[in-house]
Amino acid sequence: MSKSPVWHPFHQHGLGEDIPLVTRGDGAILHTADGRRVIDAISSWWVTTHGHNHPRIMAAVRDQTKKLDQVIFAGWTHEPAETLARDLVAIMPGGLDHVFYSDSGSTSVEVALKMALGYWHNRGEPRHRILVLEHSYHGDTIGAMSIGERGVFNRAYAPLLFDVGTVPFPAADPQPTLDALESACAAGDVAAFIVEPLLLGAGGMLTYPPRVLAEVRAICAAHDVLFIADEVMTGFGRTGTLLACDQAGVTPDILCLAKGLTGGSMPLAVTMATAPIFDAHYSTDRSKLFYHSSSYTANPVACAAGVANMAIWREEPVMERIGTLAQRLGAVLDRAAQKTQVIRPRQCGTMIAFDIDTGDDAGYLANIGPSLRAHFFANDVLLRPLGNTIYAMPPYCIGQDDIDRVSDVMMSAIDLNAR
Repeated sequence: MSKSPVWHPFHQHGLGEDIPLVTRGDGAILHTADGRRVIDAISSWWVTTHGHNHPRIMAAVRDQTKKLDQVIFAGWTHEPAETLARDLVAIMPGGLDHVFYSDSGSTSVEVALKMALGYWHNRGEPRHRILVLEHSYHGDTIGAMSIGERGVFNRAYAPLLFDVGTVPFPAADPQPTLDALESACAAGDVAAFIVEPLLLGAGGMLTYPPRVLAEVRAICAAHDVLFIADEVMTGFGRTGTLLACDQAGVTPDILCLAKGLTGGSMPLAVTMATAPIFDAHYSTDRSKLFYHSSSYTANPVACAAGVANMAIWREEPVMERIGTLAQRLGAVLDRAAQKTQVIRPRQCGTMIAFDIDTGDDAGYLANIGPSLRAHFFANDVLLRPLGNTIYAMPPYCIGQDDIDRVSDVMMSAIDLNAR
């Protein structure tokens, strides 16, 4: 094959690493052009919930392509978008009654930020400051990068980013987090606080308990600060419940969903909002409308996939599958925790993670990262470590034999990198 013109995301082409050609997906398995059977242990970047090529979702996609492929959504609508919106309102926490469509996790976050700022602007109140949680990652568009952790992900683009207030990550003692949030909110100029509930993804698969999430939500409510939950990764069962927010008994003012919204089959995102957010933009004054869209907003084919996904959640024992998977992954984590070079083992629902002790060479650019990826690739397991952090987050359909294989390959990677 001639050299590909494709420029891959989050991939350093200068390292000369092999890039496999995937030809087919089935459940938790990817098949490649050279005949390999690869276990997708990270759900293809956390999107695939029920498994690749799920028959109900694929059937819905095929059916929709016979009816309507695309239509402008500014002042027009279609049945898949209407049905999916109603399904979401029915299953998500009460009060999130308005559904705004976009295309990806990053854009759902951008929409949330614009909703929050538009809310205060249309009310005539000078609140414009955004608060974020240390180590967060919310996407790669300019606004999403601005509210993410500053570092290697966005250092080259620093001149484009706007300033935010940062609240420390709630480690063993969450009090500094709560105190910092309380102090910042008390200043009176904070428009919104955005968090990844319970589990921070690209920031290193860091976890914190539901009680802390409940307390930060309460602080925001006490100061009339809008609370934005970025559940792009954590939504649709990843943390063991439909939403991570469910474990803390909290309802955000604005909720971001993507990835698992279509079961991981099609790009689609929503930003859900409560009535006060919508009402602040509702007017006979056209200047107060919500100024955001993209060409493919609420694409009918993607929405049809979302409708099929919602039917799976209603009609199949998804939570039972999630519970079984979490238990099986817990056994893998227990096995890893016995290794002396493993530190900070952690689990949140269907995600397990641990760090390999590499001394001072830690973080996303830890030198161990490429060798780990090469080992996993050589053993037909798709695991993509975050530097010295190894994690797994497979589709809910993965079988015990494949989990055992992932476990064995993880353990051999740990042994190969013993200090």
